[in-house]
Amino acid sequence: MEILKVEGDRRQYMDLLLLADESPRMIERYIGRGTMYILSGNGRTVGECLVTDEGGGTLEIKSLAVDPEFQRRGLGRMLIEHVEREYAGKYRTLMVGTGDSPLTVPFYESCGFRRSHTVPNFFTDNYDAPIYESGVLLTDMVYFKKHI
Repeated sequence: MEILKVEGDRRQYMDLLLLADESPRMIERYIGRGTMYILSGNGRTVGECLVTDEGGGTLEIKSLAVDPEFQRRGLGRMLIEHVEREYAGKYRTLMVGTGDSPLTVPFYESCGFRRSHTVPNFFTDNYDAPIYESGVLLTDMVYFKKHI
């Protein structure tokens, strides 16, 4: 597997972006900002990570997704570790916001992230339809952070 920086049209990876955020309208808010990386192997793109500079030495993962066929193989962690190496010494903090889901919370905690704060009603206020993950209705955005 190889991690590559995306220099061209990021929308060609929309199928992966939609795995992380099911709203094209929300994706449009950040797709043109920051830096996008893809994880590719055997001529196939299987993962993506888009990070943005949020100021004050903080970098935020806006999108992280791995094709379901390739999940649970350490590839999401590989993308996070790449970002940490790439930006170590340039940023102090790496943040990520996600729903309070039994799928994503344990993943980010296992990658060394710790809860930072919550944005109440983020999903209910910003998405047209309810979002369920593993049977859980997502309402609040939970932010995690780690020092890099």
